[in-house]
Amino acid sequence: MYTRLLRLLLLVAVFGWCISILGVLLPWSVATAGLNGLGAGEIPNDPMLNYWMRMAGGGFTMIGVIFAAILIAPKKYAVLIPLMACLSIAEGLILLVSGVCLGLPPFPFWGDTSFCIGIGVALLVVHPRARMEEEEFPGSEMQSGPDLAQ
Repeated sequence: MYTRLLRLLLLVAVFGWCISILGVLLPWSVATAGLNGLGAGEIPNDPMLNYWMRMAGGGFTMIGVIFAAILIAPKKYAVLIPLMACLSIAEGLILLVSGVCLGLPPFPFWGDTSFCIGIGVALLVVHPRARMEEEEFPGSEMQSGPDLAQ
């Protein structure tokens, strides 16, 4: 049960972080229109802002790629789960403090904050239980799936 829950959490993390690829791929006008819909004010067509959006989008997507690697080979990369969970919590705390200090409205910053902290805490809670389940029932889902080391 916990191994399935762990895989579900990892899948949610992959999608949650990899959605940022849109910030890399979308044309500036489409991306800024989307940001306007999320509560941003008018965003000028500034090359440096364009660069920063793509830099942030690329960085967050890479985090999602790491979660994808863990999802594909959870036994091989299990050691990374607590680290990635703690980094997600740290990002959530950065977003929380920044959002509160900047006086941002709840949407969308509470969603981003909740996602990061929620995924991180859930992974820290579920991962040890999934490992215990794997030790108790060898060959369970934690071990299944492609393992690139073989």
